[in-house]
Amino acid sequence: MVEGRRDQERAEASEPRQPEGGGPGVVDPDVDLRVPAQRRETAGRRWDVLGAIAAGGVLGAEARYALAVVLPHGQADWPWSTFLTNVSGCVLIGVLMVVITERVAPHRLVRPFLGVGVLGGYTTFSTATVDALSLVQAGRPVAALGYAVATPVLAVVACVLGVVGTRLLLGHAAWRAGAGR
Repeated sequence: MVEGRRDQERAEASEPRQPEGGGPGVVDPDVDLRVPAQRRETAGRRWDVLGAIAAGGVLGAEARYALAVVLPHGQADWPWSTFLTNVSGCVLIGVLMVVITERVAPHRLVRPFLGVGVLGGYTTFSTATVDALSLVQAGRPVAALGYAVATPVLAVVACVLGVVGTRLLLGHAAWRAGAGR
C-alpha cells in the first residue's frame, strides 16, 4: 500500500501544476524545477533572465553599500546599516510580491530584476551573521544574540507588514475608484 502511494505521489509530482487564478503575473511557488514539464516556460529564455538578475543585483548591492557608507559602524557597535537594509528590503519584497502577483501582469523580467536581483542584492543576511560574530568577538555576546534574533524576526514581520499594508492600500484605492462598492 505504501509503495502504491509513493508511485501516485511521483506521478502527481511530474504533472505540471497550474497556479490558481491563472493568467500572466501569477507566480506559482509550487513549481518543482526538477520536473522539466513545470519549467517549460523558461526554456530558451535563461540568458535574459540571468542578465536581469545580474543587473538588478548590481543596483541592489550598490544601494546596500551606500547605506553602509551613510551609517558606518565599528566592530563593537550595533550594525544599523545591515539591520535597516534587511528589514527595509523585506518590506519591499512584501510590497513587490503583492503588486506583481495580485495587481498587475508585469513583464516576465520584472520579478527576476526587482525581486531576485535588486532586492536580493540589497538584502544581506550573510553580512548579518558576520556582524553578529563581530559583536561576539568584541565582547558583546548579549548584543550579538539580540541582533541574531531580532534580524530574522523583524525581517519576517516587515515582509508581512509589506504584504498586508500593500493589500490595504491597494484595496482602499480600488474601493475609492468604485471597484469596492
